Amino acid sequence: MGRINAALERLAGPAPVVNDWNAADVFVWAPTRLHAQPVKRPNRIDIDLIRGVDHVRDILVDNTVRFARGLPANNVLLWGARGMGKSSLVKSVHALAARETGSGLKLIEVHREDIATLPTLLDVLKETPFPVIIFCDDLSFDHDDTSYKSLKAALDGGVEGRPDNVLLYATSNRRHLLPRNMIENEQSTAINPSEAVEEKVSLSDRFGLWLGFYKCSQAEYIEMIDGYAGHFELDLPKEQLHAEALEWATTRGSRSGRVAWQYVQDLAGRLGKPLAR
Repeated sequence: MGRINAALERLAGPAPVVNDWNAADVFVWAPTRLHAQPVKRPNRIDIDLIRGVDHVRDILVDNTVRFARGLPANNVLLWGARGMGKSSLVKSVHALAARETGSGLKLIEVHREDIATLPTLLDVLKETPFPVIIFCDDLSFDHDDTSYKSLKAALDGGVEGRPDNVLLYATSNRRHLLPRNMIENEQSTAINPSEAVEEKVSLSDRFGLWLGFYKCSQAEYIEMIDGYAGHFELDLPKEQLHAEALEWATTRGSRSGRVAWQYVQDLAGRLGKPLAR
């Protein structure tokens, strides 16, 4: 009898783990165990260091603070240029809203490959005594990928409705989350082409807020460099700092917040200064 019980336990897989929501403010979703893994030291920077996106920053802060206070708020899609601080902004705004409201606001990151388990996560979260932001970073779908339907269901909430204590924030380089050729292929093979396109585009339409991030100008890039250098007390003459930073951007072929941060990391290493964030 004991051997039969052991075999049944192995077939059933590991038992769900009890989630300790007081363990941290940031978690990562592990669907195989129905577990939100606490992140003790989240990888985020101070919101004041995110430059060149003031308008969208203010909108996201307002939406997040309202949600943390129990007021109506929208799901958010942050889309646009690579390296302009989309994911950094989400994490920094979460920290700011949690600190300002004292609401216990949680952030749970769901990896791209786990999107299909979003309905399960919503079921776990509906009894949670805290407001929760589900965060999907660098979100996009390939031609044959059907998991976007799980995201649509999570955004709509189905018959039961999305829990009042949950919002979804996603970042993507694509405004409609799906590749253009996928939409065009659907259009060319469908009996009613316009309906096929609407089906694909309707995914991003389910986000109440679209926040666009665009490539930064040289002046904005230099502003980012100056902000980092001042915050971390990297002592280098302004003229030399700017010349090096522009040369660094030229070798990378782009200007962005990510490129600015990479230059600052190199500079700090050369100056022998740690970057405590």
